Amino acid sequence: MKVNSRLTRKYRVTEFIAEHAHETTTPSKSHLLRSQRKMIIPHEVHLADDSGITPKASCELMARRAGGRENLGFIPEDYRNYLRSKRTMQMKSGDTGGVLEYLQKMQLEDSNFFYAIQVDEDDLITNIFWADVKMMIDYSYFGDVVCFDTTYRKNKEGRPFAMFVGVNHHKLTITFGPALLYDETTESFIWLLNTFAKAMSEKKPKTILTDQDAAMAKALALVWPETCHRLCIWHLYQNALKKLSIVFGKFQDFSKDFNKCIYEYEEEEEFIIAWNNMLEKYDLKDNSWLKQTFALKEKWALVYGRENFCADMTTTQRNESMNNVIKKYVSYQHDLLRFFHHFQRMVEDRRYEESKADFKATQRSLILSFDVEILRHAATIYTPAIFKMIQHEVSSGYDCSMYISSQNGEVTEYKVTSYKKLFQHIVHYDSSIGSVKCSCKRYEFAGILCSHALKVLSSRNVMKIPAMYVLKRWTKHAKMGNGIPTNHSIIHEDPKAKIGMRYKDICRMQVQLATKGAITEETYNIAISYLTKAMNDIDVCLEGRDKEASTSDGSLINIEKGWCSGNKDNVKGIKTKERFRGSSTRPKDNELPSSQFSQFPTYVANNTFMESSSNMSMTELLQAQLSSIEHGTDDVTNSQSKGQNDM
Repeated sequence: MKVNSRLTRKYRVTEFIAEHAHETTTPSKSHLLRSQRKMIIPHEVHLADDSGITPKASCELMARRAGGRENLGFIPEDYRNYLRSKRTMQMKSGDTGGVLEYLQKMQLEDSNFFYAIQVDEDDLITNIFWADVKMMIDYSYFGDVVCFDTTYRKNKEGRPFAMFVGVNHHKLTITFGPALLYDETTESFIWLLNTFAKAMSEKKPKTILTDQDAAMAKALALVWPETCHRLCIWHLYQNALKKLSIVFGKFQDFSKDFNKCIYEYEEEEEFIIAWNNMLEKYDLKDNSWLKQTFALKEKWALVYGRENFCADMTTTQRNESMNNVIKKYVSYQHDLLRFFHHFQRMVEDRRYEESKADFKATQRSLILSFDVEILRHAATIYTPAIFKMIQHEVSSGYDCSMYISSQNGEVTEYKVTSYKKLFQHIVHYDSSIGSVKCSCKRYEFAGILCSHALKVLSSRNVMKIPAMYVLKRWTKHAKMGNGIPTNHSIIHEDPKAKIGMRYKDICRMQVQLATKGAITEETYNIAISYLTKAMNDIDVCLEGRDKEASTSDGSLINIEKGWCSGNKDNVKGIKTKERFRGSSTRPKDNELPSSQFSQFPTYVANNTFMESSSNMSMTELLQAQLSSIEHGTDDVTNSQSKGQNDM
């Protein structure tokens, strides 16, 4: 049938064919006709997409709820087209706008959310780092040991995705801060380490484990010289298998001898002798890779690292396991915005696992392998994961042989030999203070007493683990109290700098107070009550202060909290990562001039601007900011809003 209105401006039928041009369909297939389909998307569809549920699974679920595919109202192709259109709309502003919008949204939801971006001379984003308040709090409690790795590249551009991770009191892996980097050069790592320290209130880890990356080692030596840098044993083994594949295949005992050099020796002289004997035994004295590896022995041989606390970690496999977990959430097909969203899903799921572990630790009774007082005591203070480690050490201690080798006043020296072992461990027990110290240094390295020390304590009728050897980070109450150190020990002559440091301390404690106080109605009422009392006491204390001094102090606080000297609207885009076909090698550190990134500006969350190459102190930076900004209201909330609008 044809309808026309050209001549009379009224619609009329100009042609009609009574016969059907195609066969009529049955009612069960009518939903396949385009005219019979209508895309009515329920709210659950968006939730399913955000949760990573595939379109096929979503359509199947909706069809079952509707009583069959014919009752759904649309076909799977319509659903996929809808999702594609939705993602196209999100990408209209480009990766840059989408990523910045996401980060700013996170900061609006959480005022303590931290992010920083680095741009190059063309105003293109090169590096991105972010961390939410939960990551900061976790780091305050468990940031003594950090693993760092950049092996994961689950994004379209193949950018290195770096994560700072650690281990909590349940022996679960926790994330301290992720980053998307442009490359793996020393300059990028220096920026990242400085930014990470800034986000974590300048607290640096005692120990960091990384792979054998020369650029990262150089950056750590420059930025965190006081942090103990240990190399991942797992990566060391992988490199050994590649470089010494013939030796591993020819000699079955080589792996055992190589393993002994890494783990077993307690004295440096013994390690050196064993290493030289291994080289001579397998005719490897001229092997270049082993020479290079031996030059780094202080970073991987346990004989040099026993006194450094590593939370019982010798590898970065926690990063490797996290990389495996991430693969379940994101893929190479994801753009940067979707990568951010799905990474957050992973973080939330991991935190739920921690909540379940917290519940089990407080609501379930631990099963003792044998009923002794020291294990009953350990069950009351340690989490289940750490209790299992303690129980293993106690059990191993009962199989150890022991004798007194010397006595010097209150100090007794024991020699303890583990079951089926020939090596003797020396344990010193001081009865005057109840201290025990073993040559294996397991407590110094892992934070729990070894079987040798527990054997000696048992022989001295010590029925409980001495309080001095109960490390809080392993206990059920690891998160009780304030985990963030204050800056009282830092001395500043400038009174404005003192105000700034005190302000930061209070803000950090406020974050923990808000996080814990919001959990229940009771904790909320306690927090509000004490905060109200504190505000009243402070008002009384400040009643007699000079108005001019108060105004000056208030201005400084506003600058610290919410000022930005740079305009983020200048950012033009995200720098495209060049990808080379036929080669998986990372860009070498010497491929990039050392000055290329040295002058790039960094935009930091809470709208503080930082220049990478600047050597200005915080006081000088604040004074420079003070001279270039107009005084506004003293209200911190208004200041935050102003800073966010500037973004």
